[in-house]
Amino acid sequence: MAGSLVACVAAALLSGIAGGLLRVGITLPVAADAPWLTRAALAHAALMMCGFMGTVISIERAVAFKHRAAWTAPFASGAAALALLCGAQLPAALLLVLGSGAFVLVNALLLRRQPAAHTALLLASAVAWFTGNVLLAVGASSSTVLPWWFAFLVVTIAAERLEMTRLMRRRRGAQPALHLVLAALAWGAACSGLEPRFGGVLFGAALCGLAAWLLAFDIARRTVRAEGLSRYMAVCLLGGYVWLAIGGVAWGATALGYPVRDIALHALGLGFIVSMIMGHAPVILPAVTRVKLQFGNFFYLPLLALHLSLALRLAGGAVDFHLRAQGALFNALAIALFAATAGGSALAWRQRQGPRRVSDPRP
Repeated sequence: MAGSLVACVAAALLSGIAGGLLRVGITLPVAADAPWLTRAALAHAALMMCGFMGTVISIERAVAFKHRAAWTAPFASGAAALALLCGAQLPAALLLVLGSGAFVLVNALLLRRQPAAHTALLLASAVAWFTGNVLLAVGASSSTVLPWWFAFLVVTIAAERLEMTRLMRRRRGAQPALHLVLAALAWGAACSGLEPRFGGVLFGAALCGLAAWLLAFDIARRTVRAEGLSRYMAVCLLGGYVWLAIGGVAWGATALGYPVRDIALHALGLGFIVSMIMGHAPVILPAVTRVKLQFGNFFYLPLLALHLSLALRLAGGAVDFHLRAQGALFNALAIALFAATAGGSALAWRQRQGPRRVSDPRP
């Protein structure tokens, strides 16, 4: 079962990246005319945000919940990714509704087990994912669905960072301010389908407000002065917050009619969310998979590649479509480099620990 789930996650990620490249005019040399590749291009956002990210997050939550039924969510969203690649759009949408509905229930039970502000936000993020999937199933437009999917990912990250700020002394109004920003985010998502101009501007403003809150209150402001893994994580987070602010400005500008949709979507999806993945992976992967990583400064290479390629894509791509395509290709290579870095660091850990296990006497 675990192997099939890993295969679904890998299929969603790889096909989502391939589909994204096709959308900017870059085709892979292998099976360039394959039907699944065209479907991957059409379902790029669903594959990346639901099939990949939704499945990974629900796996993390299932591990924390420690009950077999909690695995309904990741298996359903993983199967939805495969259904999208097979062209079964309605079954895929229904599987996403099933998976996110189960995910809402898991988070509700986790909140009951551990009542706290961050677990309440995790439940809110699950409801956002469920709402977006229901809208997808009833045939709503992407401009109506995408704000809910992004709200799911953004609020999940905000909840995790809120939990970490418990280690810091916060000003009295910090937590209410965060709740106000996230309420505006949800309101903006809800209005996007009815009043796109107002909803988009509000959603973008809320993203900017969240970036400001994170830059002001997140513990990364302190840990960036540390060394090793703590500093690396802080660099990932602070860089991601800058992209979050850029994405918020571009989201509002898109709603006002400016042609910056690619900046809005990928400053959020790549600059913010993938930066968060790179920052948290050295901690989350060992906790979920029990595979430990040997951290080193080489982790900075894919992070630098991601930010530079994204700057090329969004800044250069605004005036030259060729630069946009090249930037997208380098985005994919940066993600591949990070995967190779994580895999290599896992092997390095095993090699480093192997001789110790052999030399240790057995009781």
